[in-house]
Order: sequence, then C-alpha cells, then structure tokens
Amino acid sequence: MKRILLLGILSWLFFNVQAQRFEGGLVGGLNASQVDGDFTTGYHKPGVSFGGYVQTDLSMRFYAGAEIKYNQKGSRKNPDRETQDQEKYIMRLGYMDVPVYLGIRTSESISFIAGASVGYLMHSGEWENHGPFPEEDERPFNNFDFQALLGSRWQINDRLKVELRIAYSFLPIRDLPGDIYWYWWDDQYNNVISTSLYYRLGK
Repeated sequence: MKRILLLGILSWLFFNVQAQRFEGGLVGGLNASQVDGDFTTGYHKPGVSFGGYVQTDLSMRFYAGAEIKYNQKGSRKNPDRETQDQEKYIMRLGYMDVPVYLGIRTSESISFIAGASVGYLMHSGEWENHGPFPEEDERPFNNFDFQALLGSRWQINDRLKVELRIAYSFLPIRDLPGDIYWYWWDDQYNNVISTSLYYRLGK
C-alpha cells in the first residue's frame, strides 16, 4: 500500500512538473562592486559570476526563478597620482550565491525582477601596498551574505537574454569596532552591480 501511495505521489509530481513551463540554463557575467562601510568609494572592484538557473512561468505575465552561482565581490582603491595618494587597498570576496526572484513582463522582450539572495563566503582576503594584511590586523567576515536584489532583463532571442542587476546586503558582511580609523561605518555591506548573459538549454 505504501509503495502504491509513493508511486502515485511521484507520478502526480512528474505530470505536474511536465505540465508547467520550466526552463533552465547557464548564466555568466561581470560584476562591479564596492563595500559600503570601508574607506573606499566607487564600483572599482571588478569580478566575475557564473553558474546555472531555473525558471518557471506563473502566468503569461509573471514568472519565478532561482540561481546558484559563484560571485566575486569586494572593493578596491588604487593610488591616485593627481592627489599624490599612494595608498592601495583591495578586498577580495568569493561567494556561492543562491538568488530567488519574481519577475514581471512589461513587453515581449523586457521584464523586471525583484528578490533576495543568500551567499556563503568561500574565500576572502585583504591587501595593501605591501601585500596581504598582517594576521593581527585581519577582521573576520561573516560566513553568510543576505542581499536584496532588483534587475531588468532584455530578451535577445529564444535562447539568450541579458540582465542588469543591483544587489545590496541587508545584513552586514562584517562587524567592526568603531575605533579603527579607516572605516566610516561600524558595519560593512556588499554593494554590487552586475551584467549577465543567460543561455537557455534544452528545447
């Protein structure tokens, strides 16, 4: 009886999934990032992102999706010859992110998305003029990054689409003591602008 019930549930799930409009594929792109709360300003830290996505239509106008991808974030300050500022600083952060989102189509080729993402910190590091930060100056980052996201998409053809997305941490990625002179906030937050290309696999 249990086997029959299990088979029935699996069959129902299979046919229910087949009845929906699911698509999946690959996603890759470039990031421009900064960390709000450090002494740098501007989206000067480049990075890459790549992974996969799955998406389903909720109606003709609305859809939902999820991704899993590797994302490079952080911040960067280069020496400025004009101001004679010789200070250099690089923060490199690598996350495995899982964004989920809802989308709305405003035309056949344009849509907008909103959602949230959770990321697990896979590696981190900070550098200055003389190399990596000394161990006694290192401050640990939080293991997880929780971000809100907004974006817009353009459908190029049946398989390709381009997306412009902004994502911002709504919980700090690192808590800092207030007496460290090079930070102007007590906490730090990832701030990322990304451009991505989506390629649909399958029929």
